[in-house]
Amino acid sequence: MLRIHPTPLYDVRIIEPEPFADERGWFGRLFCQKELRQLLDSRSIVQINHSLTVCKGAIRGLHFQSPPKAEKKFVRCLRGSVFDVAVDLRYGSPTFLKWHGERLSEENMKTMYVPEGFAHGFQTLDENTELLYLHTEFYSPEHEGAVRYDEPMIDISWPLEITDISDRDRSHALLTGNFKGIVLQ
Repeated sequence: MLRIHPTPLYDVRIIEPEPFADERGWFGRLFCQKELRQLLDSRSIVQINHSLTVCKGAIRGLHFQSPPKAEKKFVRCLRGSVFDVAVDLRYGSPTFLKWHGERLSEENMKTMYVPEGFAHGFQTLDENTELLYLHTEFYSPEHEGAVRYDEPMIDISWPLEITDISDRDRSHALLTGNFKGIVLQ
């Protein structure tokens, strides 16, 4: 069974399994289309990605896909831990340009649900951290967008000193006052 919890950001959710444990270990649900149908809204998981980040303090993100290839994603930490962040980029949203961070770890087994119109990124809190991502849309380079990790209009409080970030993520342009957000269809 999965428990779904709200966050301060409208539509972002934290999903926790209720694992069964005995002397052999535990068994828990990662995903259930029936239990998560309210979040999927008739979408299906079409792609599953797995990442390894070696350095503690590394940042990946903040990435998103624009319509018509906007995606919902479920992010779970399989090894180590991360500070996982979702940023609301939806035009007209009451939480526009607000962010929420959540610690995801192999111990707490939490999953962050990131809806369409949100940027997503994370900072590793341990070395050799692995994440699993379930996506409702295929990767589309021509619809890919990003917000810089240190965007002043968002002002994310990363918990650790930044030890590593790709040149690509470091070089994204800052937002301007003209940025109105992503219009979802």
